Amino acid sequence: MNWFRRRRRKMQFFKLFTVAVVGLVVIAAGIAFAQKSTPKVTTFPLDRLDLERPRNVKTEVVTFRGKKALRVTDTTRVDVADGIQLVLLDNIDFKDGTIEVLMSGVPKSDSTSGAPRGFVGIAFRLSLDPKADAPKYDAFYLRPTNGRSDDQLRRNHATQYISYPDRPWFKLRKENPGIYESYADMEAGPWIKVKVEVHGKKANLYVGNSSQPALVVNDLTQEKGSIALWVGTDTLAHFADLRITRAD
Repeated sequence: MNWFRRRRRKMQFFKLFTVAVVGLVVIAAGIAFAQKSTPKVTTFPLDRLDLERPRNVKTEVVTFRGKKALRVTDTTRVDVADGIQLVLLDNIDFKDGTIEVLMSGVPKSDSTSGAPRGFVGIAFRLSLDPKADAPKYDAFYLRPTNGRSDDQLRRNHATQYISYPDRPWFKLRKENPGIYESYADMEAGPWIKVKVEVHGKKANLYVGNSSQPALVVNDLTQEKGSIALWVGTDTLAHFADLRITRAD
């Protein structure tokens, strides 16, 4: 009888032990899956000038429209084409994910170009050619002065995708009119909320609080790289609240 009781206790203990081990394995697997699948979110401190590398622009930390912001001013000659005025952000390796930022762009007060628009945007998957010290990237940018123009054609050119240096805006407009630019409501001066979603060859640009993208691109050219703030010729820009969510 005692032998039978001891055997039953051992069996009960073995069952409880097995259940406990299985439970621990399930919990560990769940934690590992959560850690693997949880996106990596980074709030980039734009007031840390030591983490930024300006190229052909001047940068300052300022208070703009109630927010601590990075002011970026184009310093190139008026005849220099857009694409080289950047603020490279250090310690970011970006492939797929989401970039969210507040931005504002206006023409410089001393603008000398023929038709300044206050171009402002985000470059992503950026890499530098070590020999030529030249950037390659995909980018979305805004033409804020076009957003509420009385000219409908200008309105249709309020947002723009480019791939620098091989696919500038004028080449894309000539070869694929209406495909890589679109309308979005915006004003020059106030903060504009921008979100860029990137996955594989596809990227969506959201402007304001719209749940639908203003511009959809299905043939990105770069695979991975860094992120940079982007401004155009004769532009005075501000950036704030940069948030990067990496899916990779």
